[in-house]
Amino acid sequence: MAKQKVNEELDLGIEKENGSKKKWIILISVGVLVLLGGGLGASWFLFGGSEDEQVAMGSAGGKQQVEEKPPAIYQSMEPAFVVNLPPGGRLKMLQVGLQVMARDPALIEFIKHNDPMIRNSLLNLFSAQEGKQLKSREGKEKLQTELLKVLNRLTRNQGGPGEVEAVYFTSFVMQ
Repeated sequence: MAKQKVNEELDLGIEKENGSKKKWIILISVGVLVLLGGGLGASWFLFGGSEDEQVAMGSAGGKQQVEEKPPAIYQSMEPAFVVNLPPGGRLKMLQVGLQVMARDPALIEFIKHNDPMIRNSLLNLFSAQEGKQLKSREGKEKLQTELLKVLNRLTRNQGGPGEVEAVYFTSFVMQ
């Protein structure tokens, strides 16, 4: 009887032990659920796909095939183009280095094979340019656009395969 009285007075927590274990089990279960939910959320965020992929899903629910472009092929137009500019301006000469970019090797071969015809057309285009217009960035970009149009028109007219995708200046000197 004395032992029972001492245990009641000391409140050793004999009765609370079952409640304490239940609390720990609940806390651990909640923690596991939070971690699991966080992991699922992170994996959805990282691997769930972008909005574009979700928009690209067809009505059948499958993903559309994204067409990969072949690698770019650059062809240098050597030697550099050198022309006299029209009289009347301060600038008298223009020297331009060019590279064309396409993705079809057959088109690059077409450009190499037709180099004299292409060079003639581009020399005529360069020699018609006004020096003061070429000083600005907008003038150079306009010339670049005209070059692309001329190249693609020549390619089409001669039955070439495809189109030139871009034209790049590798050097641009005016004197």
